[in-house]
Amino acid sequence: MAAAPGPDPTDGADQGGLEQVSRADRIASLTGVRAVAALTVIGTHAAYGTGLLTHGYVGLLGARLEIGVAIFFVLSGLLLFRPWVQAAAADAPAPSVRRYARSRVRRIMPAYLVTVLLVFGIYELRNVEPNPGHTWTGLWRHLTLTQIYRGDYYTNYLHQGLTQMWSLAVEVTFYAVLPLLAYLLLVVLCRRQFRPWRILASLAVLGAVSPLWLVASHAGRLPVSAGAWLPHYLVWFVGGMMLAVLATMGVRCHAAAVLPVAVAGYLVVSTPIAGTTTAFTLTLGEDITKTMFYAVIATLMVAPLALGSTGFYARVMASRPMVWLGEISYEIFLLHVVVMDLVMEFVLGWHVYTGSAAGLFAATLAATVPVAWVLHRLTRPRR
Repeated sequence: MAAAPGPDPTDGADQGGLEQVSRADRIASLTGVRAVAALTVIGTHAAYGTGLLTHGYVGLLGARLEIGVAIFFVLSGLLLFRPWVQAAAADAPAPSVRRYARSRVRRIMPAYLVTVLLVFGIYELRNVEPNPGHTWTGLWRHLTLTQIYRGDYYTNYLHQGLTQMWSLAVEVTFYAVLPLLAYLLLVVLCRRQFRPWRILASLAVLGAVSPLWLVASHAGRLPVSAGAWLPHYLVWFVGGMMLAVLATMGVRCHAAAVLPVAVAGYLVVSTPIAGTTTAFTLTLGEDITKTMFYAVIATLMVAPLALGSTGFYARVMASRPMVWLGEISYEIFLLHVVVMDLVMEFVLGWHVYTGSAAGLFAATLAATVPVAWVLHRLTRPRR
């Protein structure tokens, strides 16, 4: 498949990492890999809910399934930056920021608002403590995706049915700053000419923001919640932005060359060098190690699909089951935490930190998929 299909360079502005929209010009395998990201996020929450995380190396493997968030962020960097890169390479007008902003709101907010209201309604009937975010202020903060921008986020605004939404708040922040980043990288630094190597070098510098942010955070110069802000995870988006530039340059990547490296990286980062699951916090070195390893691993997982691979990996990701799950991956992401909570207590009858992680994963997925499909059908944009 071509790395950057479609005649209109603004088309890619309608796609993102956490959410999916059906388009004739999409790369099907990039839709399929969203399913992988969503499944790994469910997997890490199942590992946490059943106490698997305390089981040595197996627990660390389960904990590192959170890398699904990094995959989502890499996809956002790739798919949303790509239209600006394509326009610069073709010496064409840049995408409309107004259209871009409108498409982001249409893709993200309807399903998200329905989910937040549904979850708050469920927890009005289901009294679970502690649940500090279950207040009127917490509702407003979640509806506006500003809950993480409080120093007391973890103690006063974290909602038990919406714990995963910090990453969506980070996504939305990236959406907001991307047009400015594109302008600085492609217009100011390149003086309105397409200079891919200069762009790649500038992106490498931009990626260095993440470890520097962690240094400042661990030094106590930032609020505690700053660990959940965009600068911490910017390097993950940068990985996707680099892929967008490489694709426009015509670079190709074969899965056989990079997937073994990604797997090896995952096995390495699942050791205590990136922190143990029993420690309350990470050290600076562990935090930087995990952040940078995730950036490399997630970028390598997406790279063959973005850079023209047509081998077995791309075919699997482009298969009908994977694409179908990828289509509703955003809704799966939105709903799986509350569904897992309800399934664990009312279907499986397990107490927290007990039971089988695999069993909880399977039951949660089976219960989430139908509801996610309905939510997708009801809230997806109509063209």
